[in-house]
Amino acid sequence: MAIGSGLGAQMGISAETTYGTFVAPTRFVEFTKESLVLKKTTAQSAGIAAGRLLPLADRRVVTQREVTGSLDLEVTNKAMGALLQALMGTTVTPVQQAATAAYLQTHTLADTAGKSLTIQKGVPLTTGTVTDKSFVGCKVTSAEFSCEVGGMLTASFEIDGRNCDEGQTLAAASYPAMAPFHFGQMAVKTGTYSSETARSGIRKVSIKVERPQAADRFYAGASGLKAEPISNDQVKITGSLEMDYVDTILDDLHTSDAATSLVWEFLGATIEAPHVETFRVVLPAIKLDEGPPTVDGFEVIKPTIQFTGLYDGTNQPRIEYMSADATL
Repeated sequence: MAIGSGLGAQMGISAETTYGTFVAPTRFVEFTKESLVLKKTTAQSAGIAAGRLLPLADRRVVTQREVTGSLDLEVTNKAMGALLQALMGTTVTPVQQAATAAYLQTHTLADTAGKSLTIQKGVPLTTGTVTDKSFVGCKVTSAEFSCEVGGMLTASFEIDGRNCDEGQTLAAASYPAMAPFHFGQMAVKTGTYSSETARSGIRKVSIKVERPQAADRFYAGASGLKAEPISNDQVKITGSLEMDYVDTILDDLHTSDAATSLVWEFLGATIEAPHVETFRVVLPAIKLDEGPPTVDGFEVIKPTIQFTGLYDGTNQPRIEYMSADATL
């Protein structure tokens, strides 16, 4: 029996072949919190009947079902591939590096059509029995990554799903040895694309990728369940750089409104020389929106610069993930 609290909870993830069709979890992630829930739309019959003071219980109907919520976790050196693929859109096969145990995943920005997940969570009763809630047709609508001085690299994924299936068998969770990426491994580079140089003074970075989608595709003949959401607006990439004012490089870019490439990377332990655990976000063109330095007392000047990710006309944004995972 599991512990009858959040200590006994689990979260399993698998990529779906067909939108909304359950696939048993193949990866189990360690998460910090989640808010995935079934959302139902109901309608109540309200016909007038002499002497009836309350609506009839058996004349309330469920007209639509869908799933909403978020999943928060630390970014680890294993088991992140399926979530990254659902966010970025490219179909990814990990590429073995030479004959080593290191595999590189390159998640390049693309349309997310056909990229849905089954997310199965186990929620413990106080008795220790773990209940199954399998969310199918889960699309990632946004994700925000963040890391600050002394902290872990964290991620928050916003999810839109088709339905909750409570009739599946709860998979037995298994967790490989994993380690989180953290501030001590972090570097930030800017400059000409593919020739970026390291920036000093950076204290915190946040990057958010939003995938706007038509998530209201409810049609007749579908039993109140939605069709797969379709991209209905351009991708939005925004972020912030919190820093000490050690030089004017980013300040000058804000003044000129010139574009620069941004690389945000974490390099962990060696998988097999020379390849190391890697989480890297590459934005080939960003422009700085606001946050020039101001003096607010005796302290070190600490501007927080907001930026927008844009298309440089040639290179798409991407997330590179090097791990020992041979599959997503």
